[in-house]
Amino acid sequence: MITSIGQGGRIFTAFGGDTVGVIAGAVVVVFVVVCGWWVVRTYNRLVRLRNQTQASWAQIDVQLKRRHELIPNLVEGARGYAAHERGTLEAVTAARGEAMGGGLGVTDRAAAEDALTATLGRLFALGESYPELKADQHFSTVQAELTSAEDKIAYARQFYNSAVQSYHTALESFPGNVVAGLGGAHERREYFEAAGVAQDAVRVRFA
Repeated sequence: MITSIGQGGRIFTAFGGDTVGVIAGAVVVVFVVVCGWWVVRTYNRLVRLRNQTQASWAQIDVQLKRRHELIPNLVEGARGYAAHERGTLEAVTAARGEAMGGGLGVTDRAAAEDALTATLGRLFALGESYPELKADQHFSTVQAELTSAEDKIAYARQFYNSAVQSYHTALESFPGNVVAGLGGAHERREYFEAAGVAQDAVRVRFA
């Protein structure tokens, strides 16, 4: 610091190297704070998007389990009128077992569920061949419940896939790709979409 005395005894002070150092230090502190805020904000956004994919998947799981619970009642109802349609009834039961099997990834589970939907289509086609079955109140009630479950599954699937897409976009774009690389359980998720033949499975409208 340099001090000088001017006219009238006034004191003038000129700041030198110490002041420059203080300013530089302040700039560094501000930069660190901004970077820290940026990292925390980005990380929290990734966590929010990741949690959204998990929550939306939970909704799919709930609806799938509801559908699985309804199917045995449907099969038993059909058995009373079309017991000799053994192949169709067994196919539905087997497809349900595959869909409920543990250890399936999201893509494999989607394929199993679509295969189940296809076999259910064959089961409901029996209603056209057996008017008494179609007129059965229990069969009609389960059919209506499956219609509702199917619609909810379709909506939940769309919501989940949209959440996954948003999460992937955040992971792959800057600054999310940098922050995700710093640590944390941030990884890509599978879409709930069937591949190959399963994509062409007939969509059942239970009505």
